[in-house]
Amino acid sequence: MPARPPAAPRAPLSDRVRLVRNLLPPLIVLVVGAVELTISLLGNGQRELWGHLLFYGLVGPAVTFFSVEWIAEGTRARERAELELRDLYGQLSASHGRLQGVQELMRDLGGAADLGAVLEVAARGAVRVTGATHATLTVPGGLSGTARGETLLSAPSAALHPLKVSVPGGGALLLHFETPPGADTAELAQALAAEVATGVEAARQRTLDLMTLYSVDQSIRAERNMRRLLSRVTGTMAGRVGAEARAAYLSDEDGVLRLEYAQDRRGEVSGSAPGGVVGDGASRNDVPGGGVAPAFAARVAQSSGPLIVTGAEACQVFPEARSVLGLPMRDEEGLVGILMLGDPRGGAFEAARVSLLALMAGQATLAVRNARAYLYSEELAISDERARIAREIHDGVAQSLAFAALKLDVVARKMHSDPELAEADVRSATALLREQIKEVRRSIFALRPIDLERYGLLETVRRYVLDFGEQNNIRSSLDVTGEVQLSPGDEAVVFRILQESLNNVAKHARAGEVRVTLDGGARRVLLSVKDDGAGFDLEAVTGRVSSAGGLGLTQMGERLEARGGQYRILSTPGRGTTIEAEMPQA
Repeated sequence: MPARPPAAPRAPLSDRVRLVRNLLPPLIVLVVGAVELTISLLGNGQRELWGHLLFYGLVGPAVTFFSVEWIAEGTRARERAELELRDLYGQLSASHGRLQGVQELMRDLGGAADLGAVLEVAARGAVRVTGATHATLTVPGGLSGTARGETLLSAPSAALHPLKVSVPGGGALLLHFETPPGADTAELAQALAAEVATGVEAARQRTLDLMTLYSVDQSIRAERNMRRLLSRVTGTMAGRVGAEARAAYLSDEDGVLRLEYAQDRRGEVSGSAPGGVVGDGASRNDVPGGGVAPAFAARVAQSSGPLIVTGAEACQVFPEARSVLGLPMRDEEGLVGILMLGDPRGGAFEAARVSLLALMAGQATLAVRNARAYLYSEELAISDERARIAREIHDGVAQSLAFAALKLDVVARKMHSDPELAEADVRSATALLREQIKEVRRSIFALRPIDLERYGLLETVRRYVLDFGEQNNIRSSLDVTGEVQLSPGDEAVVFRILQESLNNVAKHARAGEVRVTLDGGARRVLLSVKDDGAGFDLEAVTGRVSSAGGLGLTQMGERLEARGGQYRILSTPGRGTTIEAEMPQA
């Protein structure tokens, strides 16, 4: 047999119904018994009849009516309470739905990529939460976001009811409804506006953080001077949090932290300049720059992350600081140095900003490594240049001068015995000396310092080509076309190749004219140096050291190709030489 379904639970009886059910039957029995006894004692048939009519026709229905009415009143009270509970439940459900919508909006605002996305997300969330037909959100700066709900209208019409609330910090949220919005809707719109303001401010902070990181990245790419590098990086970091003092300590070859750069209200210190950021009442001239770092710097160097110190220990780092933030700079090779920011406010450094500053310190680590590598490469280049000058003087000028001295010794012995031959030897020695004077002048011209950073590539090339023609009595011209945009490192390589090429022309080409062209294309920059000189057999000289700077033809090509460029030499004996160098645009 199939199982019976469980019986439906009985509805609980009210107190009044339970009371009537339990008391009314025995009460009726007692009353009827008492009435019948009383009527029977009357002993008169007429009186008994009227007694029964009075009791059963009037008293009984009246008692029944008031009993039922008493029960009905309790039932109605219970129904009213249930209706109020249902209304309250509906209100709670609606409030829960709105709260959930606000939470979803907050989550979506936190995940928005930029300010434009924040405005679009906020407008859609306002429509979803409030039930509006249209929403428009505007913020200072001309940015806005719009959204449309479940409506056929593409834009708000005059039949809709607008509701406009201000956004804290600037801007407004404009909503449109099919029916007039109530006070609760207005309060909800105000709450949404507050959340939107928080999301907009967070997006602005993220944008500012990205701009700050981009600025630091540009410092890493473009700056090779250590003082300017540290000034720019620490200045960007201090400006981001409003700090008034900053310092950079770098680890030397012995692993000792030494002051490399510092600045506070009283001025700037860098390298081994006198003065420094000092505390404990010491004078700025009492402590040499480059001195050993304070105790707090040593603690930062031992830590794995940022440290904050306040009070007296902060004053030991910066005299006027009450709060100091220390950031270690580390890479896979170990400690590079530390950066420190100081502020006269006790709680100046918030945890939310410290993480950004730590990321910037990581970028600064790469910047310092690059600057040190550049300085080391400059030292190697200077060493190589000295070796080249010594070699050229020994192999060229020194031997020629020694030969001229021997010639003059021979002339001294022949002056009386063979005056004509002595005179010819004097003329030969004079010509040799004049040629060596020209060679010395060419070397001096090639060694002149060139300030690319100050003048830029185009102006530096123009000056160099003009001076080259005047110094070497060679007609020279420069033709620049297009737009040239190269990184500082690429500019240095291109200019170095120009120097090498023109020096080859002066030393070997025996040319009367040289034409230099610099063409900036969409993707690359082309440098061309063309002379009308003697030319040469390319296979016979490739790989030989042949120009100022000690770079052979092969080495010149390797330097350019290492930076993504290309190098070509076109030459035929008796028909001149053309050197071309291509470098990708930045």
